[in-house]
Amino acid sequence: MNVIVCVKQVPGTNEVKMNKETNTIIREGVEAIINPFDTYAVEEGARIKEETGGKATVLSMGIPSVAELLKETISVGMDEAVLLSDRAFAGSDSLATSYALSMGIKKIGDCDLIICGKQAMDGDTAQVGPGLAEKLGIPHTTYVRKIEEIKDGYIRCQRMTEDGYEVIEMPLPAVITVVKEINEPRLPSLKGKMKAKKTEVTVWTADDIGADKALCGLSGSPTQVVKTFVPEHNVDSEMIVGTPEEQARNLARKLLSMQFAIQVQEDE
Repeated sequence: MNVIVCVKQVPGTNEVKMNKETNTIIREGVEAIINPFDTYAVEEGARIKEETGGKATVLSMGIPSVAELLKETISVGMDEAVLLSDRAFAGSDSLATSYALSMGIKKIGDCDLIICGKQAMDGDTAQVGPGLAEKLGIPHTTYVRKIEEIKDGYIRCQRMTEDGYEVIEMPLPAVITVVKEINEPRLPSLKGKMKAKKTEVTVWTADDIGADKALCGLSGSPTQVVKTFVPEHNVDSEMIVGTPEEQARNLARKLLSMQFAIQVQEDE
């Protein structure tokens, strides 16, 4: 069973700076971490490989320094790491990202299952997993909390819902996005760290994967950030003092006066 796990690098700090010209996150010089939700995808990919045999490959798109970050996944069970890195990918929205990753997966080839985290903590769109499946023309399901069975030809899993879960069965190859309830990510072993240190991350450009640059980066992104700002939260509070009876009377008067003021505004 050959598995590809897609991960994303996200800022490891709340001090995020934006490029004012492109309205994109400035990632150079910012400490990066693997998207927390993706660590559960990595763990699940490693478990499937260990249980069924085959190979587990991690795939990401980002700036060159992400290559070192991907080595962390080698230390916890991944066999190979591939990074898509090219200026042509800069500014990609979820659609352009899905396209680039799909082209990378096609170049890797021979894949039975693709696993993603449910969403990235910086964008929170949860669109890349489903978008990737659409680009590849294969089935998918989201919010997977447990894989009940996986064999040659199909996968059966539990998809988390607000009221419980659904049991989904799909033919392979397929894409799933996982939630944190699916497992507990392992810590890297000494053997894993030594393997990661020796591993060379494969880096591919847009030309290497045969991607149409018109469909990558800002040019391939139909959605773009127009403006970013920090919302202001102004809360006015007032303490009502007195005996319980006095507090109740004063509160009632204030609520009535507020209701009257709102009614006057609506009438105007």
